[in-house]
Amino acid sequence: MGLKRTPYLLLLLLLLAACGSLSGPYTEPFDDAGGWGVGSDVDAEGTVDNGRYEFLVKSNLGLFWSTAGRSFEDGVYEVEATQVEGPLDNGYGMLFRVDDDTDSFYIFEVSGDGYVWIGRCENGCDEEEVLIEDGWFASEAVNQGLDVANQLRVRAEGANMIFSVNDQEVGRVTDNTFDEGDIGIMVETLGEGNVLVAFDNFTVTPLDQ
Repeated sequence: MGLKRTPYLLLLLLLLAACGSLSGPYTEPFDDAGGWGVGSDVDAEGTVDNGRYEFLVKSNLGLFWSTAGRSFEDGVYEVEATQVEGPLDNGYGMLFRVDDDTDSFYIFEVSGDGYVWIGRCENGCDEEEVLIEDGWFASEAVNQGLDVANQLRVRAEGANMIFSVNDQEVGRVTDNTFDEGDIGIMVETLGEGNVLVAFDNFTVTPLDQ
């Protein structure tokens, strides 16, 4: 089954108001919520439980995220994501270089049925740009199904970014729109809701370390 990127309602679960910069290594094992936004409403729910951030999107159509309230520049960004429940026609992954004031960021997501989408969102995704392929593209690097982990990794050095899933490169791009910002985790539904994804071990490692 193929996935298609379509216009959707862009919604925010919770953002941290204050944003602090961080130049050293960053590790978030989600033993507690820390600075990450948690909360619940009729569309989505984010909780920290059993050492993971559990992100449930109940809405049939939408992109929801939570951020760390930090700021990073060049580095290696990594997060582990596991779909626990819901339809496999979805999207989940990471945001980086997030501007929390304008809701602009780079987005790197996979789907439960083996697809990848890499792009850029600006102004709450009123403007979005696909950066690799023509949108969603199939990749054998993605572990498909429920209760299987996918490790997403981005090496970002200036405008040059290399994207990997489970240690397999899935694309690289040069884009200088954003050079620093916050990090986030995200879940997107594409027509059917009740997608539950668990995130763990979000790390940012500066390139000189």
